Amino acid sequence: MTHPVDVHVGKRIRHRRWLVGMTQQQLAEKVGIKFQQIQKYETGANRVSASRLWDISDALEVPVSFFFEGIDSEASENTSAASVPSDLMGDKEALDLVRSYYAIPENQRRRLFELARVLSDVA
Repeated sequence: MTHPVDVHVGKRIRHRRWLVGMTQQQLAEKVGIKFQQIQKYETGANRVSASRLWDISDALEVPVSFFFEGIDSEASENTSAASVPSDLMGDKEALDLVRSYYAIPENQRRRLFELARVLSDVA
C-alpha cells in the first residue's frame, strides 16, 4: 500500500525531471541508481530515503523542500468543475506546455499570458 506522502514526493520528482527535460535514465545515472528505481519513486511504489532524496534534489537542482511543496493544500483542494485538476503537474502535456511557455522570450510570454487570461475570463 502506497503512502500519500510517497506518491506526492514521487509526483514532484517526475514534475521537476520533466521541467528540466531530463529522462529517468539521465536522473538515475546522476544519482547512481537504475532507472527502474526512479520509476518506482515517481509512482510512489518505493519510498525515497532522506539521503537519496538529497541526491535527487542535487541532480535536479532544487532544495529538498521542493518535493514537499503543496502537500498540505493537496489534501484540502477544492474540486469544483472549473478548478484545475489536482495532478496538473503530473500531466506530461501540461508540463510540455509549461516548458514551451518558458522558452518564449519574456516580452512575448507576457502578451501570451494576458491573452490566455482574457480568453479564460470569456469562457
